[in-house]
Amino acid sequence: MTITLPITDSVQAASRTAWGEARGEGTRGMQAVLNVIGNRAKHPGWWGHDIAGVCQAYAQFSCWDASDPNREKLLTVSDSDMQFREAQGLAACLVNGRLSDLTGGADHYYDWRGQRPYWAQGRFYKCTIGHHAFYRVGLRGDGT
Repeated sequence: MTITLPITDSVQAASRTAWGEARGEGTRGMQAVLNVIGNRAKHPGWWGHDIAGVCQAYAQFSCWDASDPNREKLLTVSDSDMQFREAQGLAACLVNGRLSDLTGGADHYYDWRGQRPYWAQGRFYKCTIGHHAFYRVGLRGDGT
């Protein structure tokens, strides 16, 4: 498959983002990243207005950064990769409104093994899944 940017297909954009961000976190980790994408897309704003836009918004998911080594990988991964096929299945569930939210409405996350980002200070912590801590930052605590 030849990938051209921006990716307009929601399943492709979401599955490549989940795979690029969380393939090392297993099924639950990839699903949680997809949950963040879905929660953002449900509440359009500065982070994008639809699933594909949310995934590729500037400086939102590090795997899309031009300097990130995952970018080339996510642009060239194929269906022969078992984890990518799994990410595609999960992304299809997201697009079809059938993906349960493991994060409790989170719209942000970070790898807790690194430095805590400024945006996480005083925000609504939701849960930790694998190496990612999930927060509600752009949405109020009640989900609006």
